[in-house]
Amino acid sequence: MALSIGIYGQGAWGRALGQVFQQGGHRLRTWSRRDGGEPAALLADQDVIVCAIAMAGVPELSQRLSSHWPPGLPLISCTKGLNLQQRLTASQLWQRSIPSLSSLVLSGPNLAGELQGGLPAASVLASLHSDLARSLQQDLSSDQLRLYTNTDPIGTELSGALKNVMAVAAGVCDGLGLGANAKASLLTRGLAEMGRLSQQLGGDPDTLYGLAGLGDLLATANSRLSRNYRFGLHLAEGLSAEEAIRVIGATVEGPSTAVAALALGEQGGARLPICAQVVGLIEGRITPSEAVRALMERDLKPEER
Repeated sequence: MALSIGIYGQGAWGRALGQVFQQGGHRLRTWSRRDGGEPAALLADQDVIVCAIAMAGVPELSQRLSSHWPPGLPLISCTKGLNLQQRLTASQLWQRSIPSLSSLVLSGPNLAGELQGGLPAASVLASLHSDLARSLQQDLSSDQLRLYTNTDPIGTELSGALKNVMAVAAGVCDGLGLGANAKASLLTRGLAEMGRLSQQLGGDPDTLYGLAGLGDLLATANSRLSRNYRFGLHLAEGLSAEEAIRVIGATVEGPSTAVAALALGEQGGARLPICAQVVGLIEGRITPSEAVRALMERDLKPEER
C-alpha cells in the first residue's frame, strides 16, 4: 500500500531513505533545518514519520513536536548514536518527549551512498509494537530494500550506535596498516564489547549477530563511504578529532557515542577496552600507536563475550 511519509532530516541518510521510499511508490514530504519552516507542519496527513536527523538535534525536535503529535501516528527512528548528555538512544529521547508514541527503529548495513546509487540492501524494523512493525514491513519493503522485523528496539538501536565506535577503531587500524589479522581481531572483540553494553542496557544479545549489529559493523568498518571509518583513518594520519571532523565536513556520530558509551559502561560495569582507547584518541590523550599497544598489553584471559 502506498503511504504518505514525512521525513525529518535531509542529510545523506534522510535523502537516501526518501529516494528509496519514493521509488517504492510512496508519497513524500520532508523537513530540514536548512529549509526552515515550522517542523510541526510536516505531521499533518501523514501515515508514518521517519526521523533521520543527527543525534544532536533529536532532543530539541522531539520536544518541539511533543504538543503537536497526532494520536496514533507512528515514528520510525533512523538516527544511529547515543545522546552525550542524557546517554539515551534516539527512540528513548522521542519516547521521553512523547510517552504515548508508537515508535520503531530502522537499522542495518545501509550506507547512504550505496542506497542513493540504487544498490540493494536489507535492514531491520524493530518495535515492541510487533503488528505495526509487520504492517510497515509489508508496505516499505521494495526491490531495493528488504526489511526484517524484531521485537528488540533497544538492542537494534544500540547496535547501530555502537558500531560507529568500532568503525572509528577500524579506520585507525587500516590507517596504521596493521593488516587483516589485526582488523579481524579488532572487529571480533569489538562485537563482544557491543554485546556487553547492549545486554547491560536491556538488549537481546542475539540482535548483535543480525543485520543491525554484525551486518552494519561489516559494512561501516570496511568502507570509505562511512564517515566514522574515514574519521578513524584521519586519526591514524595524525589529525586531531576536531581536524578530522572539519576535513569530513559532516556529522560524525562515533566520537560522541564513544564518550557516552564509555560512561554507561563504567556506570554499569561493562568492560569496554576498545571504546576506552577510542575515547583517549578523541580527547588527544594518546596516539594511535599507544592505543594499539594498550590493547595488546592488557591482562591475558579466556575468550568470552
